[in-house]
Amino acid sequence: MADVELRIVDAASVPAQWAMGEYFAELAARFPDGFDAGGALDDASSMFNPPGGSFVVASLEGAAVGCGAIQFLDDNTGEIKRMWVSPTARGAGVGRRLLHELETLIANTGRRRAVLDTNASLIEAIAMYKSRGYQSIPPYNDNAYAELWFEKTLL
Repeated sequence: MADVELRIVDAASVPAQWAMGEYFAELAARFPDGFDAGGALDDASSMFNPPGGSFVVASLEGAAVGCGAIQFLDDNTGEIKRMWVSPTARGAGVGRRLLHELETLIANTGRRRAVLDTNASLIEAIAMYKSRGYQSIPPYNDNAYAELWFEKTLL
């Protein structure tokens, strides 16, 4: 999917909100006990816009097909959040491109550590994270839906 465009957008923008809505709907369907996004869409603007982070949308022919965000935790660590790729675009490398872009955004701030959490039911995402060099770590947050935590040293 060489035609996929990655761009930083306002987390409150229509493409960002739509992609996160799709992501949350998928989590609700896949998690054994469902998923309640609560105020996550409303909170996105304060969490994933500068100076605290960034939000990236992947688009194909003008339509959003994926998203991902970063949130800066401290002077050395950026957290990867809201990674999602539409089922119509899976298997074409969009997730790997998004992850690389988010890692680059973190590294460009001088931070050298990326962390993320995920649910054990997201087996495809877990496989991608491991294949991209992420290592299991103890929990670093109290996310009720997280079952696994990972980190990667950025060069």
